[in-house]
Amino acid sequence: MLLKNAMIFNSSEIALKDIVCDNGIISKIEPAGSVSEAAAADKETFDCGGKLLVPGFIDAHVHLREPGFEKKETIETGSKAAAAGGFTTIMPMPNLKPVPDNADTMKAYAELIEQKAAVRVEPYASITLGEKGAEVVDMEALLEEGASAFSDDGVGVQNGEIMREAMIKAKALGKVIAAHTEDNSLKNKGCVHLGKFSEKAGLRGIPSECEYGQVARDIELVRETGAHYHVCHVSAKETVSLVRNAKAEGLPVTCEVTPHHLISIDEDVKDANWKMNPPLRGDSDRDALVKGLLDGTIDIVATDHAPHTAQEKSKSIAEAPFGIVGLETAFPLIYTKLVRTGKLPLARLIEAMTIAPAKLFGFDDRGKIEVGCAADFAVIDLDRQYQIDPEAFKSKGRNTPYGGEKVYGKVVLTVVGGKVVYNA
Repeated sequence: MLLKNAMIFNSSEIALKDIVCDNGIISKIEPAGSVSEAAAADKETFDCGGKLLVPGFIDAHVHLREPGFEKKETIETGSKAAAAGGFTTIMPMPNLKPVPDNADTMKAYAELIEQKAAVRVEPYASITLGEKGAEVVDMEALLEEGASAFSDDGVGVQNGEIMREAMIKAKALGKVIAAHTEDNSLKNKGCVHLGKFSEKAGLRGIPSECEYGQVARDIELVRETGAHYHVCHVSAKETVSLVRNAKAEGLPVTCEVTPHHLISIDEDVKDANWKMNPPLRGDSDRDALVKGLLDGTIDIVATDHAPHTAQEKSKSIAEAPFGIVGLETAFPLIYTKLVRTGKLPLARLIEAMTIAPAKLFGFDDRGKIEVGCAADFAVIDLDRQYQIDPEAFKSKGRNTPYGGEKVYGKVVLTVVGGKVVYNA
């Protein structure tokens, strides 16, 4: 493959280049127009026309729903949605049926991924058997069958002793514990953030302490065990402060933020398509998240792509399931709402979606445009404005609160391992 006239955005430069790819890796990066006709003769050629070319996005938090919940999403549809959003690597969570919590279920899961995925898929295994929080899995056996990291996403580990044991095992293996931090004793059957909005709307609220209380507990365990602890979908300003202080102390603590928590607050909630876990919180929380992303306290952007059926999301806010889809809207929403408004540099956004997650999870050949690295790219037309149309999604899920929004930053080409997986 030859990608001509690409405005590459790399860690070291922004420049118009031609990129030559052979056998799935980057073999040459040359000034635009300098690749000879003879060198290009046997290659599939794409003229990027000066559009932005970035390393393929890496999403460390998605839900593909297969096996067990194929009415919501499948590995095929979810990975095609990823490609449409410029993502070339995604990490699906293990709240499936069966849960990938042993060598046999992980092996079967990995085989499904191999057969069906349109992009690179690096699955999580659960932290505990069945995500029940009672017994830590055989992590070494799961790693041998393809697990990349460990999480009990969707429920969280309620018992501190179990989390300590998990951290000790993960530390010994050099792997990440990705924590869904939620204290079940504080959930209160809530469906939105506990605050003025919940009171005004007459809805049960989920307090911020439900999240940050468990983060505080786990940071103490990191001090004891030295494990790499990653906080999923940070939503509360107190959590940002805890992580910032832990980093200042030199602890191996990282975290992620979703696009929706960066751009929306609880006052925006209108219906069940705005219901997610953790919930949208107040404007001071959103401001803390943006600041945390700016100063590096928050390491990466992750979508928490959570598809549901239209029937499920047609219920009331109190009754509908938590979650929204995000793979096909992540970059344009943040680019439009934060980058174009001057609140976030484009360089920081791209770093948080490429090189930072690659480093965090040990994908050494990804997240950068350098000779010898994987030929994983997204080409983006930053000047193209379009309207988000859920009916046009590749995902089975249509559950987004951002349908109809006009955004900039259209992904027009996605390449994985030197092969086109999406072409608009």
